[in-house]
Order: sequence, then C-alpha cells, then structure tokens
Amino acid sequence: MARSLLVFYGSYRSDRTGIRLARYLTAGFTARGDAAELIDAREIGLPILDRMYKEYPAGQAPEALETLAGKIRRADGFVFVTGEYNWGVQPGLKNLTDHFLEEWFWRPAAIASYSAGRLAGARAGLQWHGILSEMGMVVISSTVMVGPITTALDEAGMPTGDGGAALGRAFPRFAQDLEWWADAARQQRERQAPPY
Repeated sequence: MARSLLVFYGSYRSDRTGIRLARYLTAGFTARGDAAELIDAREIGLPILDRMYKEYPAGQAPEALETLAGKIRRADGFVFVTGEYNWGVQPGLKNLTDHFLEEWFWRPAAIASYSAGRLAGARAGLQWHGILSEMGMVVISSTVMVGPITTALDEAGMPTGDGGAALGRAFPRFAQDLEWWADAARQQRERQAPPY
C-alpha cells in the first residue's frame, strides 16, 4: 500500500516562489511510489483562526475544514514547505496548521525551507521544528533547505544550477527518512492504539 503523504505550502503572496519547492517535493515523492498530495493553504482558503476543527459540533464544521481534517487523519506523514518572513514562519501555513490538533498526532513530519537569500529559510525551519513537535508530530532529523529559491528551481519546479544539484543530492535521504518514520508509525498504530 502506497504511503499517503501530504505536502503543505502556505504562502498567499501573488508572486509565490516557494510553490516551486512544494511541487518538486510532491513530484519527487510520487516518483518514489508514495501517494503525495500538495495542500495549498491559499487554495483551501481557511479563515483566520476563530474556532478549531474540534470546537465545531460533529458534522457542523465548514466543508473545507472537514475535508482537510479527513485527509490529515488518513495521512501517514507530512511535509511542511516553509518560507521565512522576517526571521519567522509564514502566517498562512501557521494559520492552516492551527485549525487542527489531535488530527496531527502520532505521525512524522519533515521540514523543507526556502528563501530568496542564501540562508534558505533556516530560521523558519528551526521554528517549525518546535511548533510541529508541540502539535504531536515526530519531526525527522533530515531537512531540505533551498536558497536562493529562484536560482535552484525554475518556474516548473525543475532543478537548475548548483542549488538545484544540491537539492537533487539531498532529496533521497530526506525522502527515505520520512518514509521510514511513516512506515514505523503506521505499523505501531496498527499494533497498539495510541495512548491518548
């Protein structure tokens, strides 16, 4: 059975460059035999957080929230593609994740960061590690960092130049790490129910 992986991307900007990395990763996992789906926060269009999914009475959550909750619960693992805004995380991606809590539990998460500069979103990636851990995910040790994003991936998400070559070298280990944890977590959930 193919692993179900969700690739989350959260920029709402009109000239989004990080979507290149999100598409690259989705295609890369798909080529490895995983069932990878890109979840674009801007396309889903959740409102600024007022009420979490779990705070709605059963069957009364907005359709977009209900659909996404089901996808998260069924997934074996997650990839968070994050840009860096003023040394911090993207508000669109953070808003999307905060609508859920228990739905994330007992699955691995991977972080792929990017920026227009040479630091490749490293500061945002570091912040996401703590956020995702607090939300009940096991964050894998492998990371992908791409910068400058516009010289590493073209508009179609294809690697270019030295940055693209470095990404091509880093992706297999990143993918293997997430896949190993996704398999391990799924087997453990099947063997023993989570403790809470």
